[in-house]
Amino acid sequence: MISNISRTFLFFGLSRSCLLVILLFSLSNNTLSAQVSKRDSLLRLINLSKTQANKNSKDTLYIHNLIELASEYRFHNLDSLLSLSKESLSLSKNKDYINGIIRSYSNFGSYHSNKGKIDEAISYFKKAYKLSSQHNNLYLKVNALNDLAKEYGYKGDYALSLKRYLEAIEIAEELNYKKLLSIVNENIAHLYLEQKDFEQAMVFFKKAKAFNKEIGNPIYMAETMSNIASTYAEMNELEYAMFNINSSIAIFEKERILDWLAYCYEVKGKIYLKKEKNTWALYWYKQSELLHQEIEDDRGKIDLLNGMTQAFLNLKKDSIAEVYSLNSFELSKKIGLLTGIKDCTYQLFEIYKKKKEFQKSLWYHEIFQVTSESLAKTSNEKALNMLKTKMEYDQQKQQLIIENEKTLAKKNIYIYIFIIILIIFSIIVFIIHRNEQVQKKLNLELRSNKSDLEEKQAYLNELNQTKNKLFSIIGHDLRGPIGAFQGLLKLFKEGEMTKDEFLNFVPKLKVDIDSISFTLNNLLSWGQTQMNGSTTRPSSTKLDGIVEENIQLLSEIAESKSIKLINRIETNCQIWSDPNQVDIIIRNLLSNALKFTPNNGQIIIGAIQKLKTCEIYVKDNGMGMTEETMAKIFQKDSTHTTYGTNDEKGTGLGLSLCKEMVEKNNGKIWVHSALGKGSSFYFTIPRVIQPVKKSA
Repeated sequence: MISNISRTFLFFGLSRSCLLVILLFSLSNNTLSAQVSKRDSLLRLINLSKTQANKNSKDTLYIHNLIELASEYRFHNLDSLLSLSKESLSLSKNKDYINGIIRSYSNFGSYHSNKGKIDEAISYFKKAYKLSSQHNNLYLKVNALNDLAKEYGYKGDYALSLKRYLEAIEIAEELNYKKLLSIVNENIAHLYLEQKDFEQAMVFFKKAKAFNKEIGNPIYMAETMSNIASTYAEMNELEYAMFNINSSIAIFEKERILDWLAYCYEVKGKIYLKKEKNTWALYWYKQSELLHQEIEDDRGKIDLLNGMTQAFLNLKKDSIAEVYSLNSFELSKKIGLLTGIKDCTYQLFEIYKKKKEFQKSLWYHEIFQVTSESLAKTSNEKALNMLKTKMEYDQQKQQLIIENEKTLAKKNIYIYIFIIILIIFSIIVFIIHRNEQVQKKLNLELRSNKSDLEEKQAYLNELNQTKNKLFSIIGHDLRGPIGAFQGLLKLFKEGEMTKDEFLNFVPKLKVDIDSISFTLNNLLSWGQTQMNGSTTRPSSTKLDGIVEENIQLLSEIAESKSIKLINRIETNCQIWSDPNQVDIIIRNLLSNALKFTPNNGQIIIGAIQKLKTCEIYVKDNGMGMTEETMAKIFQKDSTHTTYGTNDEKGTGLGLSLCKEMVEKNNGKIWVHSALGKGSSFYFTIPRVIQPVKKSA
């Protein structure tokens, strides 16, 4: 929803008598102020001001209250807005009250804007801008610029709209007018939203949010957060969208700001629609629809009607959807909103096609095609014009800076002479203290050399620890199975063992050799990571293929223990990772699960595809672990190892290696476990996100 400033328009130039009347009234009604609406308060002030105005023909309090009341009616009763604006303009001209004339013109512009009469709205905002410029009222001038820019955006002249917004920002920065800076940044964001440039739009929304944080007004912050929520919904960041919209709704419900509340309910409906929760979407759309009965906001209502149409279509309630879509079509034609026409005509085309009313379906499809082509044709031109306007504005600003610098340079000659004298003095001081600086430099070099030596010593110690660990594992975990294999061969060779007896040991030998091979692979991979020799080469990788290969590889071990391996990896799961490292991670986690799962157990491997990552899990119903064990297993220097359910022995390297390789692939690894209930290992890897083809 594009931000408007009429609701919080500041009034400048009130006489002392006006302020006195306001102060007296506020003191006498302080206890009632929380019980009446702003419009009721303004009506009371108007009645009170009539008496004051009759006594003093130069008093402008009555006109000011008329203008404020008219602004309050903008989204509630356009006829009242028009009649009050006529009265305030007539009285302002009679009293030669310039501020009143300017603000009355702005209210006329708001009336025509809400009616969809953009050219008439621009005409009145131009009058307000011209008059405020003539009388050098910068606050009213910057407000008029914002209103003009907004209308040019509605008209599709994005270049001129951006130009006016940039002019408004420049004046607002001079005035430190933070509220308007917030509004203008939000409105510029809407220009980029029209171009579907969501990232650039979020840049300006965040600027607006920063200004609102400085202002400290929760209503202003809620307005910005509701627009951010709508943008996140368009970006399909639905959790962020829901957080922002719920925060906004809480504030607007508390303050009963109906127009913004209606918009927030519509955005929340849109979020549920994108989540495919159509019943909840309709619930919030209905809340917005009820509020639209009390306000007059045709642009906002078009989005609401199109959203409700889509929800009913999703629920197969085509007859109800048809009614809402036709209402949206008529309203879009009334105010000339092309994007609204495009959306509803496509929905009507689909509805009548299902009803087999092909003549109507074709007619609406032709309108949809013409509107889409018109919008697409102007989209690139608008984007280029916006970029050209921004560049021209920056060039003009840079040229002005250069001219100012030249002017200042002429005045700075004496300053330069003084600087030269200071430089000479500094050189003298430098020579005097040179020895001291040299000594300090030498001390720093000594400290630096000492630090380098300490780092190298630490590195060498780490290499020694790695070497000792490698030799320990080779001596303990590899020498034993190899020695047993040698002894068996010797017995067979010397005839102390028959061929049949030797063949009985073959399955056991295969298991031992597979274990040795697996241990060697882990040792080599771990050694490379410890000595900075392992390079991660990420690429698009199909996860299901890697998992299936490892299941086949470990199937004999699983069958020997009657363990059921369940693969729940979807075939379309693609990750961005080094396939060799992921293969090592999967193999270690599955091997670990097989080791600690008893006979007739079950191991499940699966993946949850999230927005940007893939969360992979390996769950078993084995022995489980204590909290103390879980704290040790991922430590880099840990040699913690435990015998499996069939006395399987490990090196203690597997999980430490998994952690290092997961982190090299920009992921995280963790475990949930309890003794006797099994263990669940989880790790994340970035997803390969397929680009979504945009519609014409």
